[in-house]
Amino acid sequence: MYNFGDIILAEVQFTDTFEVKIRPALVLFEEQGNIVVSGITSNTQMKGIPLTKKDGAQKESIIKINYIFTISEKMAKRFLFHLPKDKKEIIKKEISKRLV
Repeated sequence: MYNFGDIILAEVQFTDTFEVKIRPALVLFEEQGNIVVSGITSNTQMKGIPLTKKDGAQKESIIKINYIFTISEKMAKRFLFHLPKDKKEIIKKEISKRLV
């Protein structure tokens, strides 16, 4: 079972193609066999929340809070690390701003 703030490796299908790749993703929540995640990219020029080596990432990345999708729990390949509390608070705040 995964929790908010877990960074996992997961099979991700891209929106502009049918291609599926293994990519890191931020778990927002898991429920009834599905995991809602936010995509992560190593393209640091993209907009989003920085994910740093200090946070636990292997390399500097961006959490794309504008790219939220649902995967089956079977698509989650493995746990990588858990975000620190301060980074989780930033994510909550940024997502909440967009829901208003």
